[in-house]
Amino acid sequence: MKVYFQKERSIARIALNRPEKLHALDPEMLDLLGNFVEELEQDFETRVVLLEATGDRAFCAGADINAWSGLSPVQMWATWIRKGHQVFERIAATRQPVIAVISGLAFGGGLELALAADLRLASTDSFFAMPEVKIATVPGWTGTSRLSEIIGVARAKQMILSGSPINAEIAERWGLVNEVLPKPELTERAVALAEQISMNAPLAVQTAKQIIGKSPGAVLEALAGAMNAFTADAQEGQTAFREKRAPKFQGN
Repeated sequence: MKVYFQKERSIARIALNRPEKLHALDPEMLDLLGNFVEELEQDFETRVVLLEATGDRAFCAGADINAWSGLSPVQMWATWIRKGHQVFERIAATRQPVIAVISGLAFGGGLELALAADLRLASTDSFFAMPEVKIATVPGWTGTSRLSEIIGVARAKQMILSGSPINAEIAERWGLVNEVLPKPELTERAVALAEQISMNAPLAVQTAKQIIGKSPGAVLEALAGAMNAFTADAQEGQTAFREKRAPKFQGN
């Protein structure tokens, strides 16, 4: 299978598994990622997700050019671009924190996938790039927006307009990754961090994730909706609706 999925107690692990192509993303892999994230959305036992890749040559070299180069502009938009947006947005929006574990290359769509995670840990030999301009296109899976949010507009422009890679040391200095570790220590540290997070109150962790970096309006709306949904008045409103009568609200 091109993407593995397994659960170990409170931690789920999603691993790209196409090492012969440096884990370049194709439609099947996007579908598998989407399916696994959908499963996680209904999973109340998993508290943290590790997003990684088999082998150590690459986390993900990007989108498989053979999967999209033959598409028409309409097909490109309707299938390939939209599918990537949908899957990456679902990863970013999962209730559980997602930690990307990066060893080797994270280029183009691969870097965009890592950007959809909440935290990024990288090995010292990792390299990061948005090289799309070198083949006369641009980042297509939210790379321009997420990269700007994480490292700032000027640095995002430098990476995207030049297409040149940066090493792990620069990535950490710019805030693109949270920690850089020797390759033999990377997985152990990622698991330790996942376990540390999973020991905390899950609803508090998940609520904090939704609040951080989001617009105040969306956060307040979500909290207000949750609070009001469990008031006595809300129960009365639902009961009155079912009984086809006017509700009698008490303000509590």
